[in-house]
Amino acid sequence: MKKDITGIILAGGKNSRMQNEPKAFLKINGVRLIDNILSVYQKIFSEIIIVTNSPLSYTEFPDTVVVTDIYKGKGSLGGIYSGLFYARYDHSFVAACDMPFLNEEFILYMINQKDKYDIVVPELSSGVQPLHAIYSRNCLSHMKKLLIADKLKITGFYKEVRTLGIPEEKINKFDQDGRFFLNINTPEDLKSHQ
Repeated sequence: MKKDITGIILAGGKNSRMQNEPKAFLKINGVRLIDNILSVYQKIFSEIIIVTNSPLSYTEFPDTVVVTDIYKGKGSLGGIYSGLFYARYDHSFVAACDMPFLNEEFILYMINQKDKYDIVVPELSSGVQPLHAIYSRNCLSHMKKLLIADKLKITGFYKEVRTLGIPEEKINKFDQDGRFFLNINTPEDLKSHQ
């Protein structure tokens, strides 16, 4: 059964390291990254939002809501804000469009932790993973302040809201290969994951 939570896909970005080809449409093992993510999202979320600066590229996905940034040129923080702003549900799971190894079980585990928190975020020894996290609508006002001040670090408001970090030992039970949070930034990344 689908959860009353929105799934947001951030499909902005300049794609400069990919010869300007939108990362969402790159293929791994013959499957586009966006199709791979949607196959996971469609099992879990009652609403799916794609945040993009080129909405016409995403008209082929009928069961999604396509939105553009409210605050233009504000990076991933602006994308998360826009997705949350338009979301129908109180909580939204956010992932970047270039993450080919999303895991349904782990996302459901995160959703089950959300009720007392505004943010649920994986916390690795290398740092938190803000582009694989759950955010509540309570984050909007805090994000807006940062966006207006042009302070675009996503974690810049985490201390102001109820944040749950999921520790590495919990993550490792789901992620034996250590691949959940990998993203495709360069042509070399793409080749190495074929």
